[in-house]
Amino acid sequence: MNAPTHADTAPRYTSYPTAPHFHAGIDSATVEGWISAIPEGERLSLYIHVPFCDRLCWFCACHTKQTRHYKPVATFLEALHHEIRTVAAKVGDRAKVAALHFGGGSPTLVSPNDMRDLMAALRTQFAFLPDAAISVEIDPNDMDEGRLDALADIGMTRASLGIQDFEEKVQKAINRDQSFEDTKAVIDGLRARGVASVNLDILYGLPHQTQGTVVATVEKVLSLRPDRIALFGYAHVPWFKKHQTMIDEAALPGTDERLAQSLAAAAAIVVAGYDAIGLDHFALPGDSLARAAASGELKRNFQGYTDDGCETLIGLGPSSVSRYRQGYTQNITATGEYERRVKEGGLAIARGVALSDDDRLRAWVIERLMCDFAFSAAEASARFGQAAMPVLAEAALMAEEKPDAPLVREGDRFVVPEARRPLVRLVAARFDAYLARGTARHSAAV
Repeated sequence: MNAPTHADTAPRYTSYPTAPHFHAGIDSATVEGWISAIPEGERLSLYIHVPFCDRLCWFCACHTKQTRHYKPVATFLEALHHEIRTVAAKVGDRAKVAALHFGGGSPTLVSPNDMRDLMAALRTQFAFLPDAAISVEIDPNDMDEGRLDALADIGMTRASLGIQDFEEKVQKAINRDQSFEDTKAVIDGLRARGVASVNLDILYGLPHQTQGTVVATVEKVLSLRPDRIALFGYAHVPWFKKHQTMIDEAALPGTDERLAQSLAAAAAIVVAGYDAIGLDHFALPGDSLARAAASGELKRNFQGYTDDGCETLIGLGPSSVSRYRQGYTQNITATGEYERRVKEGGLAIARGVALSDDDRLRAWVIERLMCDFAFSAAEASARFGQAAMPVLAEAALMAEEKPDAPLVREGDRFVVPEARRPLVRLVAARFDAYLARGTARHSAAV
């Protein structure tokens, strides 16, 4: 196999096997068995997917739809309450919630009282640990004093705000008007209400972006002193998300410019005193994400890099993904079909994948590469025994490639060289046993 170049594409590896390899052979009966096998005393993570926005940003690749009326949101919430009761009854009292994440779409589209009612239902149906982390993805344009109060009332511990870019020309090109002043006001309001941690998301590779405009946005973000920053490359996948055809492809930066934007932004963030975390996250020293990275406990899931160490993650809402020890599942994406299924009292499972021993080994290797840019041969052998030998042999061959090996040997560790780290997804892809037999298209690897 030829050594990859940064012109290639690759999965983001927020799971392994990746979502295109989920299939309909995993059904509700299978998942009920997986839930019943959750060990006593398990620490559980929950993800709530709200599949609506009041505007459709053209860069977005999430499963969401635009609505200008609240009735579809209210109908969805009614169904979500059904799903919460059904799933919680199957989990029983074996597990306690250690982490809860509201994503979307725009969770902040939910009205203040409905958000309070939703949190009350979750706390009633599931047992929460006293120090459970509660995070919410926020669109600053949705926010008002009532919503800020509601987020404080539900016990939110971390807010994650999408910035993307503060340059007006870029915002117009992606249909996302959002001023620095409005964003700062929301962050100030959150902090005034005791929200301890703030994460801000930035995108590079957007139409009309240059190194200069990206760094200018980074400097404004740094002035807000968030606890964490996520620096993502825009994933242009118009074959998957048709609304991305609204973006002028001629205005998109080329591959070399994308890489330059990424490196310039990352350098500015690190100079400002943030620790680099994995491929595209940054955290202030002392933040729990930085501590997890320093101790080798950093994880990666569908929300990106995380310090959430829960083995079991249950997704609720349309298209949400769950992770069990036995495999992954994904809910029905179509909101109407999801609502019908859960109101009938069933699970909303559409597809999934059961993990083989080889899947678990490769998933561990890929996660360590994505998180640490390295993995230990000794640890692989200790965890997986003789089954690790073929993968270690693959890694050894990669380390011998000339002239630019994707891995080098450092003692018992296989390490991604510094120059290759912005392209670590391509290195991880070399261990993906499914990639060559799939037909899925992926976004640019940088």
